[in-house]
Amino acid sequence: MVEPRRSAIRSAVVFEALQAALEARQSTHEPDPQPAPARSLRVVDLGGGTGGLAVRIAQLGHEVVVVDPSPDALASLENRAAQSGVTGSVRGVLGDAATLHEVVGEHSTDVVICHGVLEVVDEPAEALAAAAAVLVDHGCLSVLAAQRSAAIFGRAIAGHLDDALAALADPDGSWGSTDPVPRRFSRQQLASLVAEAGFTVAEVRGVRVFADHLSGAVVDAEPGAADALLELEAAVATDLDFMSMATQLHVLATRS
Repeated sequence: MVEPRRSAIRSAVVFEALQAALEARQSTHEPDPQPAPARSLRVVDLGGGTGGLAVRIAQLGHEVVVVDPSPDALASLENRAAQSGVTGSVRGVLGDAATLHEVVGEHSTDVVICHGVLEVVDEPAEALAAAAAVLVDHGCLSVLAAQRSAAIFGRAIAGHLDDALAALADPDGSWGSTDPVPRRFSRQQLASLVAEAGFTVAEVRGVRVFADHLSGAVVDAEPGAADALLELEAAVATDLDFMSMATQLHVLATRS
């Protein structure tokens, strides 16, 4: 068997959890007037860029709208969808969290994906409120965001102890121009933000607990190591003892 790439290891836990959430949403979706082999969900990928995730979701049989502020990213999305044979199921729309309700429509969506967005927007709470506004009752929200504690840990084990101390001294997780990620969250901060936007948190997972702290050479040198790492990541994703080491947190929630 071909070993999965490190990028696949990093995304596997998130995609498996999201796929399960989509299936659960399908089971509670109102039945169509005419019987169909499978019901298609309406999914919005906010900040979905070039559509790596959107195309995979479309391949599951769902309709996906990618809302992104980059025309270049949306052009790449169009090409990716065409190459994957899902052009009819994926649509790119120029926009962002502030215009989401205008380009999508209020209470029109079954699932909103908000991955890598809360770290970079000016007001994370407003972005989550926008997601809530376009979801139907009991619609699903998927949030993926950078975690503060793992970044501090990563700086420390890399020998950048002064940077780790400086990051630790900033409880808000906004570390300025020295950090490529403008904002990071603790598990409690992220869960609170989601709840305050009108969602009920269903699940929280740690993503990339080990993958980002290991050298690629370690994984590539030993046969079967990538598969073992993938299994290990899945095994500890919901374990609170390991979650603080995760580079990212994945939250699944429903609109209350």
